[in-house]
Amino acid sequence: MENTFTVLLHNQFTWQQIAELFLRILVACLCGAVIGLERSKRFKEAGIRTHIMVCFATALMMIVSKYAFADLAGTIGNAIGVRDTDPARIAAQVVTGISFLCAGVIFKNGMTVKGLTTAAGLWAAAGIGLAIGAGMYVLGIGATIIMTLLQLILYKVQVGFDAYKTSHLRITVFQDQEFRQMFLAFLDEHKIMITETLMESNETGEITYDLYLRVPRQTPVENITAFLMQNKLVKTVSVLPTV
Repeated sequence: MENTFTVLLHNQFTWQQIAELFLRILVACLCGAVIGLERSKRFKEAGIRTHIMVCFATALMMIVSKYAFADLAGTIGNAIGVRDTDPARIAAQVVTGISFLCAGVIFKNGMTVKGLTTAAGLWAAAGIGLAIGAGMYVLGIGATIIMTLLQLILYKVQVGFDAYKTSHLRITVFQDQEFRQMFLAFLDEHKIMITETLMESNETGEITYDLYLRVPRQTPVENITAFLMQNKLVKTVSVLPTV
């Protein structure tokens, strides 16, 4: 039995089969690079390297999950005391494990949550890696093309909250009540929403606002600052990073 087990371990795959398994990993990396290239051009947190590593790792795990325990099935498995092996159990854990990686790119800033699309993309990249690792080339490559096209199209055609961007302004004003009425009218006219407000006053009666605004993407933030600087009630205006 020992000799049979040793021979089986050393002859489980032919060199041609091993080469084909490496080809699967390389194709998975290529698919990850295509998706990551589109993301990196948008300056997203997860770019080419991250997506390549996700597809590489998941393809490798799928290959291990699918083929590494083939020698434990049937009579050999029974002979060494292993029965009822589940070749899909490693692949199933990838779905859980990739969730921790995805959670790392999601963060909340004020009333805005960022990174959801990036996290979903990593999750999809994991699925592509699993598909190609299982030898489903057409499905994996087709999914890569569809996913990349969707990202490009949906970036151009934005609806709902995706049609807005977040801006952070710090404004110091002299007369709060009069300024507030004028500014709210301006925001309403340009369909700009206030998502969060912080206010602080000093001894001279000046009031400083920290405003997080949800602005239509076609409206430059310079339009807002120009309106404010022309207002005699406004002392200073600063555009701050939203992160």
